Amino acid sequence: MAVWAIGDIQGCYSSLMELLTKIAFNPEKDKLWIAGDLVNRGEGSLETLEYLYSIRDSVEIVLGNHDITLIAAYYGIKKSNPTIDPILASPQAKKLINWLRVQKFLHVDYQLGFCMAHAGISPEFDLGMALSYAERLEAKLQREDAPFWIKEMFKEGVDRFDRDANSIDIDKYIISSFTRMRFCYGDHRLDFKQKGTPTDALRKKGLKPWFECANRKEIDLKIIFGHWSTLGFYHDEHVLSLDTGCLWGGELTAARIDGYEVEIVSVGCKVAQKPTSPHVLQT
Repeated sequence: MAVWAIGDIQGCYSSLMELLTKIAFNPEKDKLWIAGDLVNRGEGSLETLEYLYSIRDSVEIVLGNHDITLIAAYYGIKKSNPTIDPILASPQAKKLINWLRVQKFLHVDYQLGFCMAHAGISPEFDLGMALSYAERLEAKLQREDAPFWIKEMFKEGVDRFDRDANSIDIDKYIISSFTRMRFCYGDHRLDFKQKGTPTDALRKKGLKPWFECANRKEIDLKIIFGHWSTLGFYHDEHVLSLDTGCLWGGELTAARIDGYEVEIVSVGCKVAQKPTSPHVLQT
């Protein structure tokens, strides 16, 4: 059995199929970990969801910001766009959305020594806290009144973790850290504006990638994440970044994580959009 982790697909169904062929993925014996942002921007978002649903027993998924936005669009909280319209118009829409609603924000495998969250794990959280807070979000996303909660999550974000804040603000911080985080300040406040490559100039301004933050709580497992196409592939003893910008003319990347060494396999993406594309949904 092989275990492969894949970065942001964002609806690039043809690239996903090409990558799975290249790694000889067999859902009857292999496992896939998907680091979130299954949909949006690419022209095959519906096909991507349908395929992953069809092999759901062989897949571990964490939700990304675009997946949450799709759920919000289904409930009329956010506007749709041409790349997710086919999902919302599909006779299978309810089934697919309800399947997304029961996915995780954090996946952990102690035996393999890896965990996975779309944007990473807040410097404020150790693994126990992260698991507890992920389960808190998952429970609320699965409740009957989930649309009301989702609507609150799309209001102004919360950049600082405060245990004494009200429940909604705590949830806003948690969901932002799992799905939107890139840079943090020295006091661990999240920055929601910078989306580019980490630079010395940004570091001099006090902005570092979340995994470089001083006094970040120690997590013994290696953290797999996506979300950061301008960072691209990055691998050190603590983290493994797999968003290699497929949709932006880059690649879709898989990492085999069940062996002694991490094995990397990528395929090019035939679709290339500019960041100003009208198809983009933001949270």
